Amino acid sequence: MRSLTIMMLALLLTACASQPDKPFHFKNLAKSDIDMVADRHHQAISGLTRQLAIKLYKRNPRELAKANGVTLERRLKLLFPINRASRKHAELAKRDSVAAVQLAFDPEFNGDRVFALMVGVTGMLNAAYNGQREFFLTDELDQQKLYHSARNLEVIAWQLRNKRGEDGKLLILSNGSTPEGIENLSYERLFGKMIALQDMLAQVVADKSSRAINRVVHSAASMTLLPI
Repeated sequence: MRSLTIMMLALLLTACASQPDKPFHFKNLAKSDIDMVADRHHQAISGLTRQLAIKLYKRNPRELAKANGVTLERRLKLLFPINRASRKHAELAKRDSVAAVQLAFDPEFNGDRVFALMVGVTGMLNAAYNGQREFFLTDELDQQKLYHSARNLEVIAWQLRNKRGEDGKLLILSNGSTPEGIENLSYERLFGKMIALQDMLAQVVADKSSRAINRVVHSAASMTLLPI
């Protein structure tokens, strides 16, 4: 039995050595194909979320200014901490996920709306991935959480375009247009990529587990954020 195990390991090492562009990691022996797909999706969604945070702060410098000298780099460290457990922030009354998103679009909120929104988005996506950054054979994703996160991203994209304060101005600026009338739809494209990633992984997980996704009759305009 021991010799058979050694032979199998040798074959795996030989196969990996034949693909120099794909370095071999022993931890990958504990991963299924679906786990590796989930890893790639998580990496992609994390990169897009970071892009979104940076773009929103550049478009809304007034929000960062509310944080009394806090830099963009500091905000990004708070939004994307190494320790995912440290997500509660006193300035947001320790709200996270859906509750933080709701705070960002509350006309009575006087704090950093971009920070509140991105704490909500990152917290929501973190919950959809069970708080994990990497996946192995013993892990199991929930297709419904992933699906709900995609629908919530649709709602958030709609709110960015439409939620206004009492003065009639948008609470958080995103898409816009030049004086020549050329529209900037980069935010729409970014949200579209994020939504597609979550929907695709939800379907992959559903197919793997033979569990159906409970699809809801959902309208972004209803502004209803689904639980995750």
